[in-house]
Amino acid sequence: MFGYVRPLQPELKCKEFDLYRATYCGLCRCMRRRYGLIAPMFLNFDFTFLALLLWEPEDRFTPCRGRCHANPLVKKPMCPNSEALEQAADESVVLAWWKLRDDLGDEGVGKRLAVRALSWMLRPAYQKAARRRPGFDETVRTCLKELAGLEQENCPSLDQTADTFARLLQSAAPQEGERGRVLSQMLYHLGRWIYLADARDDLEEDKLAGRYNPVAVRYGPQGDDEALKLTMNHSLAFMGAALQLGEFGCRKGLLENIVYLGLPLVQRAVFDGSWKEIKKQKIWRNDT
Repeated sequence: MFGYVRPLQPELKCKEFDLYRATYCGLCRCMRRRYGLIAPMFLNFDFTFLALLLWEPEDRFTPCRGRCHANPLVKKPMCPNSEALEQAADESVVLAWWKLRDDLGDEGVGKRLAVRALSWMLRPAYQKAARRRPGFDETVRTCLKELAGLEQENCPSLDQTADTFARLLQSAAPQEGERGRVLSQMLYHLGRWIYLADARDDLEEDKLAGRYNPVAVRYGPQGDDEALKLTMNHSLAFMGAALQLGEFGCRKGLLENIVYLGLPLVQRAVFDGSWKEIKKQKIWRNDT
């Protein structure tokens, strides 16, 4: 998956850091309980952000303790099971499956075999998740098919291709009522931002491989960083405005850190070429 959505750790308060890590670990445990040992391999920061968004507003964060999937001898603070974690776990599995299927057409022979093996292992979990979230599964299927068609046409429109992925991520949250409208706006522009960030990040690699890249088609092989930054900043601004209209309880400060600090930092790293090294880093040290 992508992994672009992460907080800026040095600016997190201690309680916000604990909340983020407990949500991440709670989502990992939820995926393992619902889908077995393979599913947590596809855990990422993006769906941790989704779980934070979906959680019903609370005045206080009250963690529980559970055994770590990676190290069963260790108990860690985790968010207790909830509808938000279950929905994020289900949708993470669905999107991971379809992303693997989509990658089969993009990779070389060696990587294609590895992707096919991963998709085969994930298939039982995907089938279960698709039954639980049929609406999201159908939207992902439809949007990725539409996106594949645009890529085959060598579509020169950034807005059209980015909109397709944005609608996919927008469907990850309910859209009814005032809260639904806030989540819809945030996830739409997050999806649009992720698509454009990924396109810019893959610009050189796609050029060497001869693959479609919307930035290269729109602006030429070298791209146009200033124009791309402008449209990505617009999406960040819309996300930030929507965030201020929503009620997120004790998670508000953490979400603000991600939207106002984490995403802009990732964007700068994508443009200056340092993202490939930064994305390998954990948000926490392995010994904490």
